[in-house]
Amino acid sequence: MSIKHAILGLLGWKSSTGYELKKIFEDSSIMYWSGNNNQIYKALLQLKDEGFVTNEIQYQESSPSKKIYTITGEGVSELKNWVVSSPDAPEFKKLFLVQLAWSDMLNNEELNELLTKYENEVKMQLMLEQEKKKRRINSPDRTSREIFLWDMISENLLSSYRNELKWIQMVRKDLVED
Repeated sequence: MSIKHAILGLLGWKSSTGYELKKIFEDSSIMYWSGNNNQIYKALLQLKDEGFVTNEIQYQESSPSKKIYTITGEGVSELKNWVVSSPDAPEFKKLFLVQLAWSDMLNNEELNELLTKYENEVKMQLMLEQEKKKRRINSPDRTSREIFLWDMISENLLSSYRNELKWIQMVRKDLVED
């Protein structure tokens, strides 16, 4: 994921501080990004240098000042150009599949334990995603079309987790039959 474009999208939704952007990344299921905080601030500086964002310093009496970033017209154009570009192929990189590929070395009890741990993790992620959808965490709702699109993104994630649970059941069933 392009951190710059994700930031532009978020700033297109609402002006934010670097810290607020960091929190959104941490809480988001679709804006998975594993960089450190310095990369967010570095990207914000680059976006400012490129004229895609501006910032305003908000002074506070009892706290440090805040830099609030806002997308510019040029930033909106850049974001739109990126949105209409060709999307990447879906990624299906799952570390668990690599673990499973070499799990024949496990006895039945160990393999069952591995599957159970993964199943529990998937169930937990499913519950978290359901709660996020219910609470509409970090999803803009400026128009009915935008609400629909974010609901469909959430449904895509939920569907993936549900499908993963079905797949685990199938693996278990076929292993028992062997």
